[in-house]
Amino acid sequence: MNPAILFILGVVFVAIGVAVSIALHEVGHLVPAKLFKVRVTKYMIGFGPTIWSKRKGETEYGFKAIPLGGYVAMIGMYPPNKEDGSVRPSSTGMFQTLASEARSAAHEEVGPGDEKRVFYKLPVWKKVIIMLGGPAMNFLIGLVLTAVLLMGFGVSSPTTTIADVSKCQVKQGETVDPNSAACQLTPAAQAKLQPNDVITGFDGKTVTSWAELTGWIRASAGKAVQITVERGGQSVTTQVTPVLSARPVIGDNGQQAKGPDGKPLYEEVGFLGIGAQTAMVPQPASSVLPMAGENIKQIAGVVLNLPARVVGVAQAAFSSEPRDPNGPMSVVGVGRAAGEVAAMQDVPVQSRLAALIGLIAGLNFALAVFNLIPLLPLDGGHIAGALYEGARRRIAKLFRKPDPGAFDIAKLLPLTYVVAGLLMAMSALLIYADIVKPVNLFG
Repeated sequence: MNPAILFILGVVFVAIGVAVSIALHEVGHLVPAKLFKVRVTKYMIGFGPTIWSKRKGETEYGFKAIPLGGYVAMIGMYPPNKEDGSVRPSSTGMFQTLASEARSAAHEEVGPGDEKRVFYKLPVWKKVIIMLGGPAMNFLIGLVLTAVLLMGFGVSSPTTTIADVSKCQVKQGETVDPNSAACQLTPAAQAKLQPNDVITGFDGKTVTSWAELTGWIRASAGKAVQITVERGGQSVTTQVTPVLSARPVIGDNGQQAKGPDGKPLYEEVGFLGIGAQTAMVPQPASSVLPMAGENIKQIAGVVLNLPARVVGVAQAAFSSEPRDPNGPMSVVGVGRAAGEVAAMQDVPVQSRLAALIGLIAGLNFALAVFNLIPLLPLDGGHIAGALYEGARRRIAKLFRKPDPGAFDIAKLLPLTYVVAGLLMAMSALLIYADIVKPVNLFG
């Protein structure tokens, strides 16, 4: 298939995945809100002008022109003025006016019989569940997709089948002409091992995995051992003597480890001179949670350092510096990465599809973690406001003081607008950077 068409299909795949993820995030808010009898007036995907909507019961469901998010509108998000119980503007101050106008909008659709269906009158635990529902849905989507990825597609893992046999023993940093007298044959070449040989035995032990075999080879430097391979349907046994060689030390992240001085680490171990073929190996269910946890940990690290990361993106976008491949990306960057994956015709279709599913899973974990930042207008800001309300009510009860009532989160709207402005500016910067200086994920 034409690479351009494959690229477009990859972008469309991710676009649909993002849209579904946003829709389900809002379902995570919608369902508990309805279960707790809050009147939900709107369930919308996107922002701006409405391009399609349909009313079902008391809720209008629809799509808006700008597909960069979504929202669920609930009546009575903010309590009335504490002083007079009014939802109308009662002050000419800028901040007070912002809060009063927000209260008015929140109570516009409150009608007779809705007094007990407003959001602000809910118990704290119900408010937390409603606002936590969106991120929880994204966590669930990410977890399910991780399970599909690991248990259905598997992980690219080395097998016991030989992919290649090195001819010459080469010291780190050196090159040797395989046809010259300087080429000292590797133990594998001396034993005439061949690509596609399946190693079944080593030193009298049955080989069940590449990792197991690697450990035995590394521990057998200078020792002559029997190695058995299956070749063309026949079992062939020969003798090899692994040589002592400096090999890279691999860290827990799968990359070469470095010492305190920043230099790559090596260790003297046994060496044969063979490489393994890889295959997609399904993983057990027990691997899903650890993998999801590792993804969430990495994303949380990016979010915690987001200001510095965004500064790095800005520096790269307006200079010759390269982008950090582990830095934040916009949906444009994710779409571009998806297109590049889909267009890799030298990679099996199964592996490409697995990579695309992995992108959607990671995106959902990122949405969940980002939305839990305790700042309005994010879900985490509403959760923090509800927890603060609960804490001050408990303190008032402990000291036998009057119930302070619902926390007026509308008073934080000036901060909300500042945060929203910063988020829009960050989004614009990331989109620009993803266009002029995209992240190079594939070398």
